[in-house]
Amino acid sequence: MKFPTLFLVFLASIGVSSAAADQCTVSIAPYGVLADGQAVHLYTLRNANGMVAEITNYGGIVTRLLVPDRKGKLDDVALGYNSLDEYVAKNPYFGAIVGLYGNRIDDGRFVLDGKTIQVTANSDAGGEAVHLHGGTQGLDKVVWDPVPSVDEDSARLSLGFLHLDGKEGFPGNVQIEVVYSLTNDNELAISYHATTDKPTVVNLTHHTYFNLKGEGRGTALDHELMIRADSITPVDAGLVTAGDYMPVKGTPFDFNTPTLPLDRIEKAHRQLEYGGGFDHNWVLNRKGDGLELAATVYEPTSGRLMEVLTEEPGLQYYSGNFLDGSIVGKRGVAYEKRDGFCLETQHFPDSPNHPSYPSTTLRPGEVYETITVYRFSVR
Repeated sequence: MKFPTLFLVFLASIGVSSAAADQCTVSIAPYGVLADGQAVHLYTLRNANGMVAEITNYGGIVTRLLVPDRKGKLDDVALGYNSLDEYVAKNPYFGAIVGLYGNRIDDGRFVLDGKTIQVTANSDAGGEAVHLHGGTQGLDKVVWDPVPSVDEDSARLSLGFLHLDGKEGFPGNVQIEVVYSLTNDNELAISYHATTDKPTVVNLTHHTYFNLKGEGRGTALDHELMIRADSITPVDAGLVTAGDYMPVKGTPFDFNTPTLPLDRIEKAHRQLEYGGGFDHNWVLNRKGDGLELAATVYEPTSGRLMEVLTEEPGLQYYSGNFLDGSIVGKRGVAYEKRDGFCLETQHFPDSPNHPSYPSTTLRPGEVYETITVYRFSVR
């Protein structure tokens, strides 16, 4: 649904005028215009506690995430830029919705119902051609149709997009809805919904780079990380999933108890050499199909604690290995290697080529539906 300009202005005025300590609000502001003339807007979601998520309908990008520390002081814990033009020019998926297929597909090729499907092989960062995060124009680079709303417990932004048959090589017209909800429990909940008119593969995720000290405040390797997983899906030298499972016990990949990545990332291990650090999928220890705790991250100086809950079977922990100081963030500070981390809930990388992995196939009449929650608190 496209909003007329006057309606957008009306909604924005409601969001500003109704902002009160005990209310959730959504306000809307212009964010820029793309080269093809499409106008883009910024949606500011605020809960009753004062926590704020700023989200643009270009790429569904979370541009700011203001979270209180143990003293109640808000800071922005999401890496990113100050302008639309910067996101368009060079974005390593900061804060974006990722898909149609998040993570990697080897050679951009897989077989579905006996037919070989070739999708865009848009990355060779590991030395091998792979499909990565939806292709040349994945969901992180499109304009979504926005519907903001509020109730007494949350501020929400629903984003819709029709991924056309053949786009980036994927079969099927895939109707996608992603809903961001900022709740009064200081949760950023992200729900995903998709349907298709042809058999295809779908693996949607979210790609915020976090630093719980605040973006631009140095390394994120000094956060205490816990991941509930007894194995990973190992990669080869080209960062392509090998297809088997590697137990984490006795390796630098065992985060079943809170551990500083700083103490692990320089250990001698072939998987760390291949990834240039942590850039792997953890196979989550799940009890059922519902929402379960997958990981926690605690930053001692601020007291911020982030819990990740999901319905997904996997979690990609990426330690920001490709940040290299060439990107200057919102504070005017260059992002150096490992100044942010991602925890991307997902089905496993290259699943279409590995029948033993949980299936990512979506067929007509089926519904792709999953939810992930990033819950913030202090201690």
